[in-house]
Amino acid sequence: MSPQTKMRQEILEVPAAVDRLLREGGEDIAKAAKAVRDLGPAFGITVARGSSDHVCTFFKYAAEIMAGLPVASVGPSIASLYKAPLKLSGSICIGVSQSGKSPDIVEMTRSAGASGAMTIGISNNTNSDLARVSHHTLDIHAGPELSVAATKTFVTSATAVLLLLANWTDDRALLEALRGLPGRLEEAAGLDWPEVREAIGVHSSLFTLGRGQVLAISNEAALKFKETCQLHAESYSSAEVLHGPVSIVGEGFPILCFAIEDAAEQALAATADKVAAMGAKVFATSRLVSKANKLTSVRTGHPLTDALSLIVSFYCMVEAFATSRNIDPDAPRHLNKVTETV
Repeated sequence: MSPQTKMRQEILEVPAAVDRLLREGGEDIAKAAKAVRDLGPAFGITVARGSSDHVCTFFKYAAEIMAGLPVASVGPSIASLYKAPLKLSGSICIGVSQSGKSPDIVEMTRSAGASGAMTIGISNNTNSDLARVSHHTLDIHAGPELSVAATKTFVTSATAVLLLLANWTDDRALLEALRGLPGRLEEAAGLDWPEVREAIGVHSSLFTLGRGQVLAISNEAALKFKETCQLHAESYSSAEVLHGPVSIVGEGFPILCFAIEDAAEQALAATADKVAAMGAKVFATSRLVSKANKLTSVRTGHPLTDALSLIVSFYCMVEAFATSRNIDPDAPRHLNKVTETV
């Protein structure tokens, strides 16, 4: 039997890491949520790169839909390279970095604070530079993550922003779903979608699709395909894929659609079926599809926590696919665990 990869070990540690975050990080998150509620921000910005930026996309849709707060992603180079101050009075700034060390993320967060924003740093390192420049620091309690491919830190960062939002808006349904999340994620880690791995086969290119609150999951999946499997994967909103990208779809072209039970599910399922009718091999985590293939997923009691269940099952699938191609997902070529951009 082949030795277990670090990536696989860390995926299996996700439920315990989320449980630890809920138990040990809840007080700091509740304090930050009260500060946001007292401020009553007019808008929010996010600062991040890579998987951390996908966490920010997840937060953006959740905050806009649940709290009515417009949220925009700001390029870190606005501060780090262009030295351009922004008018951020009355706003919040969410900076996300696993290491808390990337100079451009740190500088943009510092600049946002100097320009009037309340800054919240989310990191796996509370002694980092990001923590130093943030008004509030949220420890994601992921523990050591040694594989280059982020798994524990993505899920715990996403859990942290959901817990922040749930406390801020006093959303009892989301708080209840978060309390039960570790057990559901343990179930999700038991799925690895072999039918998707088989369909990808020798294909070197594929699409991932999502919409709204689950678009971030599609973005994260496409990145992981590239990082761990050396596959050309592109993520699209299901509302955008028919506006040009679908022209490259041929017979058997693999497409993985992420759906949760929210207002976007029916439209996403319709797109999945339409593309399947064109000859693509389409898989969707939705009961609403008829031509696409239905994927089993673990429900968690809330659409937003369902999204985290989906990414855990995806991580299990993509790790298994990488190792089947004799690729070490712990050490992707050309990549380092910590990337420090200026």
